[in-house]
Amino acid sequence: MIKACYIHIPFCNDICTYCDFCKYYYHKPWISKYLDALEKEIDMFYKGEELGSIYIGGGTPSSLSLEELKRLLIITKKLKRKDVEFTFEANIESLDEDKVKLLKEYGVNRISIGVQTFNPKYIHFLNRHHTKDMVKEKIPMIKKYITNINIDLIYAIPGETKEELKEDIDTFLSLDIPHISTYSLIIEDHTALANQQINPISEDVDFAMYQLICSSLSNYEHYEVSNFGIPSKHNLTYWNNEEYYGFGLGASGYEENIRYTNTRSLKHYLASCYRYQKEELSFNTMVENAFILGLRKIAGINKQEFQQRYNIDMTKLPNVKKLKEEGHLLEDENTIKINPKDIYISNDILIDFLDFNYEEYR
Repeated sequence: MIKACYIHIPFCNDICTYCDFCKYYYHKPWISKYLDALEKEIDMFYKGEELGSIYIGGGTPSSLSLEELKRLLIITKKLKRKDVEFTFEANIESLDEDKVKLLKEYGVNRISIGVQTFNPKYIHFLNRHHTKDMVKEKIPMIKKYITNINIDLIYAIPGETKEELKEDIDTFLSLDIPHISTYSLIIEDHTALANQQINPISEDVDFAMYQLICSSLSNYEHYEVSNFGIPSKHNLTYWNNEEYYGFGLGASGYEENIRYTNTRSLKHYLASCYRYQKEELSFNTMVENAFILGLRKIAGINKQEFQQRYNIDMTKLPNVKKLKEEGHLLEDENTIKINPKDIYISNDILIDFLDFNYEEYR
């Protein structure tokens, strides 16, 4: 049964140089039409389940005006919920007290803030528009209404030093908030950074920065490769390979072994042509996904739950045996997980779970 929902708001006041998500510059005449189409999509596809997590992302959802935001939140009231983690993604410069009060009123209980860096030089490089002081001033205001706060932090920015990264981490720690997501900068095709032919930093420097992050955040629970703090129910939906709705332009969802992606064409979306691509997953692909996503969790995969879901004893799989013998996987009574010393190279380890015939081991 589906217990999670992602809603995409594609509008932004500015476009970040690294962003390859589905986004459009904020244009007021489009917003009402977009929200009409979003409500129609939810009415068309939502089956009435009680949801444990709702995540409004983007884009920049906080770019909406107060009136537009209220309309969006009224639409979300259509979604039944139970013990819900309701996350709203925001940029600090477009979030004011009236908006935070409104979010609280409509049940939002977690805010994820796209800070990325506190360093003025790299704020400019990423085409962000906040300041360190702005963040420090607004976090206490947000805490008056919502205390479960995440900050996104990007590292491995070309030219960045370990000392500069440590300053960013120390600033985050000074804010006394419960969660941080850390991402190594990836220069994606068709972004401003790619068009400028910016080169990524070396893997050695990237690894050293990741080690610095892990050691600096040792008082936080490191529960997934990139995430530290109070585990997010919505994030765990993805890593546990569970089903979820995806509503909005360019959103993806996973229902009844079907992975789907919505159109990125605003014209098509406003004409109620929502789904762009659907893929019915084979059994092998479902098991591949379970490993690739589940082993991102520091705690790994529960063996009993895996066997109940896929009718496979994972300890008997040749690729699991091989990786255990090589020391890349560790096993205890309940779980199999990636060796903590190999977390940084987890992608290289996960290759062993691709293109394997899991049907033979059911």
